[in-house]
Amino acid sequence: MNNSKISAKIDKFVNETILEENIENIVGDRFGRYSKYVIQDRALPDVRDGLKPVQRRILYALYRLGMFSTKPYKKSARVVGDVIGKFHPHGDTAVYDALIRMSQDFKMLLPLIDVHGNNGSIDGDPPAAMRYTECRMSKYAELLLQDINKRTVGLIPNFDDEELEPIVLPSKFPNILVNGATGISAGYATDIPPHNPDEIIDAVLYRINNPKSTLEDLLKIVKGPDFPTCAIVHGIDGIRSSYETGRGKIIVRAKAEIESTKTEHKIIITEIPYEVNKAILIRKMNDMIIARNVDGVKAIRDETDRQGLRIVIDVRKDANPDYILDFLYKTTELQSNYNFNMVVIHKGRPMQMGLMEIIDAYIGHQKEVITNRSNFELAKAERRAHIVEGLIQMVSILDAVIRTIRNSQNKRDAKENIMINYGFTEIQAEAIVMLQLYRLTNTDIFALRTEANELEQQIKSLKNILSSEKALLKTICEELKATKALISQPRRTQIEEEVSTIKVEQRELISKEDVMLIIT
Repeated sequence: MNNSKISAKIDKFVNETILEENIENIVGDRFGRYSKYVIQDRALPDVRDGLKPVQRRILYALYRLGMFSTKPYKKSARVVGDVIGKFHPHGDTAVYDALIRMSQDFKMLLPLIDVHGNNGSIDGDPPAAMRYTECRMSKYAELLLQDINKRTVGLIPNFDDEELEPIVLPSKFPNILVNGATGISAGYATDIPPHNPDEIIDAVLYRINNPKSTLEDLLKIVKGPDFPTCAIVHGIDGIRSSYETGRGKIIVRAKAEIESTKTEHKIIITEIPYEVNKAILIRKMNDMIIARNVDGVKAIRDETDRQGLRIVIDVRKDANPDYILDFLYKTTELQSNYNFNMVVIHKGRPMQMGLMEIIDAYIGHQKEVITNRSNFELAKAERRAHIVEGLIQMVSILDAVIRTIRNSQNKRDAKENIMINYGFTEIQAEAIVMLQLYRLTNTDIFALRTEANELEQQIKSLKNILSSEKALLKTICEELKATKALISQPRRTQIEEEVSTIKVEQRELISKEDVMLIIT
């Protein structure tokens, strides 16, 4: 074939397969698809369980592996491999980073992962490699997964259609508010602070019992964020506006005390704002001292140990420690702003939601979870009640039934004969032929009658939950109270109603030195 024929074929192929299109349309369409994926499946948490997909997949993988809080630790690498192999088709680093974050008690108010080994620090130190650390679920994670085996939530195929994974977790407590969330996606970002679990559960209970309650009512219960690193929040106006719209700003300040002796002053810092790197904070303060931006500071020491955080600033006796502390608040991350941006996935779409909307969404989720669980348990109880009824009925004709089984050729034949001769259903006949003879004592017959009565009461209770909104809400409240007893803890972050003003007198920070002035 000559070159001209080849060229003609190539031209024909190009003309038939290449479409002319404006690049704006192509890029816009492709980026739109990418954005939708990142928003829904990577970066933003679901309002119902407060988890991003990678976090949910890690917890579900731990559940599947049986790595509960009472079981031995297993290698983190094993968990990461299971997650990326079955549920999360992305890099192992992203999965391990998410796992580590869920274990850090300076990031999470209720850590969901229990890591054995180096899981990083508030100084920004990286965790040990996944081949060295071990992990398992914490008791708090178990509460998020409780009843998942009772068809409480929907399951969808994983990326290769070989496994099923949950769309959302049952979530026995409002994790989205208790542990908060942070993430950045295409066109959206989220920053939800952690909150005290007692206050949040009390707010949910109040909202259930008072459907017409207002934000002001809830603010009497939820005082504000409760950070793992404690610190002090200044100003309730920022809290109120943030909870109303889902967007706002609050001031978070380190907790410091001044101790004075005859020879010097000490500024002792025991709590720092959330998400502040302690090592970087100390380095910046040291840089300011070296640059002589603040005078009177002799040294800064990090005395943090297992007892807690402690930064000590030694101040000369002739310097004013109050002015120095105010200056450090103003110029370092000893005081920082926390920006609320409560963006979550709700009904498959990113939404900015206030406190009341998030609580209402959680209540709606719990209604669905309890309804699904009740349907599952009702079907199971009715099936068992039907079997027990057949076993009790069999006792009165026990000899005839045994004779029928003996005269049958096999198990299948015995089942059919029992069904034909005595009117038992297939389910009852299956239970009868599988019954061991020792179960036919007087004690076990009494136990069957007792079980039948208990099943009758259980079925009645479950039907009441499914038919009555009041009974459903009562069940949710009872379970929330039980959960609160398991996760209750005192508030860590102090709330100050007013924003205290910081006044820095520069002349107070300038050291007194002898100078020589020459005038000519």
